[in-house]
Amino acid sequence: MSYYGGISSGGWGSRRVEYGRTYVVRPKGRHQATIVWLHGLGDNGASWSQLLDSLSLPNIKWICPTAATRPVTAFGGFPCTAWFDVDDISVDGHDDIEGLDASAAHIANLLSSEPPDVKVGIGGFSMGAAAALHSAACYAHGKFASGMPYPITLSAVISLSGWLPCSRTLRSKMESSHMAARRAASLPILLSHGRVDEVVPYRNADRSVDTLRSSGFLYLNFKSYNGLGHYTIPEEMDDVSKWISSRLGLDRSR
Repeated sequence: MSYYGGISSGGWGSRRVEYGRTYVVRPKGRHQATIVWLHGLGDNGASWSQLLDSLSLPNIKWICPTAATRPVTAFGGFPCTAWFDVDDISVDGHDDIEGLDASAAHIANLLSSEPPDVKVGIGGFSMGAAAALHSAACYAHGKFASGMPYPITLSAVISLSGWLPCSRTLRSKMESSHMAARRAASLPILLSHGRVDEVVPYRNADRSVDTLRSSGFLYLNFKSYNGLGHYTIPEEMDDVSKWISSRLGLDRSR
């Protein structure tokens, strides 16, 4: 099944979206959760699938898609893998609503066939983290930015070295209905960020957290790392693993 008018398997407007290869890491134990993990700008799903496979989370199935190759304004129109277009990698940048929605729909499609007793989540790094947070907002609001219904029930969202897109309109969306406020308040979100990140400066994490909390996302954990730039380290991934196990109630058994 394809959501959002088939956008994730084809295109939107006059543009056509051709996503790259999807890498899947099968659970080594009882399948309790599935998490779609989104790479950063210019990367692909392969590198993250290898890292995620090394974590002590035997009950998780990881789905690591590769974004479409598209012109990126921040790179002068040079094409590379990107979940949406950006002109400025920050909360102040222009929001590519069509691109964000297209990626959110693609992620929803990847999760649509998971068993009903399996919890589902979305995580990502850098631009992938921004796309994950957009999906979190769509889930809480109950619809994509376009107004089409959002079809997936999320149990966790993880953002590493990312930023919150569409931050200027988030609060009004969450205040639009009691259901949106309830979903926002109950969705576990983890944000992690390095204090010396030279690509997505730390102030973007601070502002993203403030906006999320003021918009009603109360089940939010924020962790910063001294000396960490725009990459991940074992300490951070160990914290991510512990948070996922706790929030999703994984037994970590094989």
